[in-house]
Amino acid sequence: MPQEKNVQQTKGGIRTAKRSDNSDRSSDNKRGRGPRRGKREERVPREFDQKILDLVRVTRVTAGGKRMSFRCALVIGDKKGRVGMGVAKGADVQIAIEKAYKQAKKHVITVPLAHETIPHPIWIKFGSALVLLKPAPKGTGLKSGGAVRMILEFAGIPNAVSKIVNSSNKINIAKATLEAIKQLRVPENRTPKVEASIRVTAVDNI
Repeated sequence: MPQEKNVQQTKGGIRTAKRSDNSDRSSDNKRGRGPRRGKREERVPREFDQKILDLVRVTRVTAGGKRMSFRCALVIGDKKGRVGMGVAKGADVQIAIEKAYKQAKKHVITVPLAHETIPHPIWIKFGSALVLLKPAPKGTGLKSGGAVRMILEFAGIPNAVSKIVNSSNKINIAKATLEAIKQLRVPENRTPKVEASIRVTAVDNI
């Protein structure tokens, strides 16, 4: 059917035509302005919870000038005995976070627990950071702060006491804490003692 037109006559005798509303709608549909699509697909939840430990902007000097990038240190864990950390760089913040998450998944470790705490006290030295982890009775909670507390929370350790000496570097402190967790051993048929002997282990800075 021919399109309906509203004809108007001006003073000079020139006729102008206006399209009807139906024709306007049909032209809009041809341009792709149809009804919106359905809802977006829901994101699949990740296997581990994650939290940014450190995020800084770094500069690399090259012959062509300075290159800006971001370095991200990310801690992941399921709070049920598995924890890991990754450090990565990227041109964008989101890229750095994604790369750090993939790096952390490759270095996930399992935490040995005994009576809702760690089995024994341990000193670990990583770089200039010296970290002490000690078991604590049930109900004590986490008596620690900074990077150590974040690692212990994501590892699912409910009771522990810690101390940091000689360093404020978050990454070195976190690596020392993870190394301490790696070296924990659960003694057979023994209850962990809070005042047990402490062994000191030095770890080469990687």
